[in-house]
Amino acid sequence: MKYSADFDYNLPEELIAQSPLAERADSRLLIVPPRNGVLIDSTFSGLADRLLPGDLLVVNETRVLPARLYGHKSHTGGKVELMLERLLDERTALVQLRASKSPGVGTELTTTGGTPLRVLGRDGMFFVIGCNPGEQFEELLHREGETPLPPYIERPVERADDDRYQTVYARHPGAVAAPTAGLHFDERLFENLAAKEVRLAKLTLHVGSGTFSPMKSEVLDQHEMHAEEIVVDEDMVEAVRQARDRGGRVVAVGTTVVRALESAAQHGVLAPMQGPTKLFIRPGFRFSVVDMLITNFHLPRSTLIVLVSAFAGVERIREAYQHAVDHRYRFFSYGDAMLLESRNVP
Repeated sequence: MKYSADFDYNLPEELIAQSPLAERADSRLLIVPPRNGVLIDSTFSGLADRLLPGDLLVVNETRVLPARLYGHKSHTGGKVELMLERLLDERTALVQLRASKSPGVGTELTTTGGTPLRVLGRDGMFFVIGCNPGEQFEELLHREGETPLPPYIERPVERADDDRYQTVYARHPGAVAAPTAGLHFDERLFENLAAKEVRLAKLTLHVGSGTFSPMKSEVLDQHEMHAEEIVVDEDMVEAVRQARDRGGRVVAVGTTVVRALESAAQHGVLAPMQGPTKLFIRPGFRFSVVDMLITNFHLPRSTLIVLVSAFAGVERIREAYQHAVDHRYRFFSYGDAMLLESRNVP
C-alpha cells in the first residue's frame, strides 16, 4: 500500500521558477534512463539527439484560457476571486471561489468589469456560476480574465505571461493550466526533430485547476481523481499504430498526454475517445501506449509526481529529484524538465 507521504520531498524555495527563461529551449533537461542507468545533465535544445528516426512525439494542443476573474458580492461588497475549473456550457461554469465567507446559492456577484453573475449551485469543492442571458462565459473570460499563473508563482501576472504560459502549438481553448512540458518547445526545435525524422501527433486534454490540488487522502487508493476532458481522435490512434509498425517509440510531452493516451487504451487497445477521464495513474499501473515521457518537476504529494513515479519507478524518481535539487534545477511550471523511459523498457 502506498501513501501520499511516499511522494514528498524537500525543495528549497529559491528553486521554484518564478519566470520563464528568455528562450524556451534553453531549459535544462535531466536524462533519466530506466533502472540504474547514469543520470545525465543536458539541455532541452538537444532533445533531438535523444530521440530516434521513427519515434512519435505526442503533444497536447490545449490552450489556456484567461481563467481567473475578480469581483465582489453585489449586495455586501465582499471581494471574491473566481478560478475556472471548466466550462459547463455557453453560460455556466464550474469554478473555485475564494471569499471571506462562502456565498450561498442565489448570491449575486459582480466582476470588476461590471458583469453580473449568479451562484447557481455547488459541486463538491466547486461552485456553479451562471451568466445573464445574452452573455457567454468564455467571452467574459477573454474580456476580463487574467492568465491563471499557478499559486507558487508569487508575483503579479505580466503581459509576457499571456504568451509564455502557452505552448507554441496551443490551438483548442479550454485549459486553466498549461501543459508545462510543452513550454520548452520552439519552432527551431521542431525543425530539428523533423530533420531527425521524428514524427508528430496531437491530442487534447484540457487541464483543470485540480492539477494543483494536493492529495487529501493519506492512502493513494482512497484518493478521488479530478475529471479532465480529453480528445483522442482517429488520426492519433493511427499515428501510434504506424509508429509501432516501424519500431518507433511513443514519446509523451507531459503527464497530460500520458493520461489521455492511457485513458483511451483502458479497454485493452488504443481507441478514439472524447469526454472526461478520471484515471488516476499510480504505482502498479501497466502502461500500454507510452514508452518515454518528457515532464517538468512536480509538486510534492501531487498526483503528477505519483504518475511519473509509476512510469519510471518510485525510487528512480526519488533519486532524480534529489539530483535535481543538488544540481540546482528550476522546478515547476516555468522550470526545467526530465526525459524518462518507462521502467518496462527491456
